[in-house]
Amino acid sequence: MSRILVINPGGTSTKVALFEDDTAVFSKTVIHPSEELKDFGRVMEQHAFRTKVVEEVLKEAGIAIESVDIVMARGGLAQPMEGGVYEVTDDLIADMRDCRYGEHASNLGALIARDLAERAGVHAFIMDPVSVDEMDDVARITGLKEISRVSLLHALNSRAMARAVADELHKPYEALNMVTAHLGAGISIIPHRKGKMIDCNNPMEMGPFCPDRAGGLPSKELAKLCFSGKYEEQEFLKKMTREGGLNDHLGTKDLRVAEKMAADGDEYADLVLSAMSYQIAKEIGAMATALTGDVDAIVLTGGMAHSERMVKEITERVQYIAPVFVKAGEYEMEALAGGGQRVLTGTETSKPYERLNRPQ
Repeated sequence: MSRILVINPGGTSTKVALFEDDTAVFSKTVIHPSEELKDFGRVMEQHAFRTKVVEEVLKEAGIAIESVDIVMARGGLAQPMEGGVYEVTDDLIADMRDCRYGEHASNLGALIARDLAERAGVHAFIMDPVSVDEMDDVARITGLKEISRVSLLHALNSRAMARAVADELHKPYEALNMVTAHLGAGISIIPHRKGKMIDCNNPMEMGPFCPDRAGGLPSKELAKLCFSGKYEEQEFLKKMTREGGLNDHLGTKDLRVAEKMAADGDEYADLVLSAMSYQIAKEIGAMATALTGDVDAIVLTGGMAHSERMVKEITERVQYIAPVFVKAGEYEMEALAGGGQRVLTGTETSKPYERLNRPQ
């Protein structure tokens, strides 16, 4: 029996779980109020604090760190890389600590995992971070030579749910073509071709609008707004990535609140919700073309997949392409544990993280 410690630091929470093989025997989410984090100037300054939080959670649960066989952590903003399980190396620690590719709470995962793994005398790993890059070269080109499309996506949950559907179809994930739609605070629509995620809409810049992200915008009108003098650069970037989408239209980031508004007779709320579902379905259709229409399954996952309305509206538009499977919620902890189990059993070989010798 393998004991797998899983750590998932988020912006306002730290999730800790212990799995015995594929069964979670302990799980806890520690919420960090804004007052608790306000004195940290940068996210990486939380390293020691967050490590202590995990240590205290394990101590209270009576879990000896020395009893675990492997430590798995959510990966942060790393360099472009193929998907899979990566050992936490000095290069990875340096990239996360220096925020070479961006700063996010998930960067802390590798640092915390390494601290605890060293105490346990085992190895630490990350898996399928958001920077997974398996895109076809043709998918990178835009209409301006100075701008290339970048792979940024909800890789961990999306691949895990694709694997789950493959199991239901009694076929290897690597033998199937699928389109997954991770519907959360961000929306990632991804075509999977025989085990590789060959394209994606970067949910910070493109694709459907989300609860608080603007998604893809008409470029000419966007340029006019940028040069209108109405916004400073950082203010406008915040508007597009944290104050757009449902929040800009309806004043709420909560899909449930928006749906209640529509149910209570708000016609504009009803229209905006239908527009979001429409854009998601349209993006799924676009990604099906990346697979030349050879699609075995469409998978709807993420928190918004709990919405019966959204699932119905999307399914009605895309079910002609392939059967639709709904895997509502996020399964990042289970996905990380599964990766750790595959490494321990030898069914998957981990990769060393080696820093790219090129400008970021």
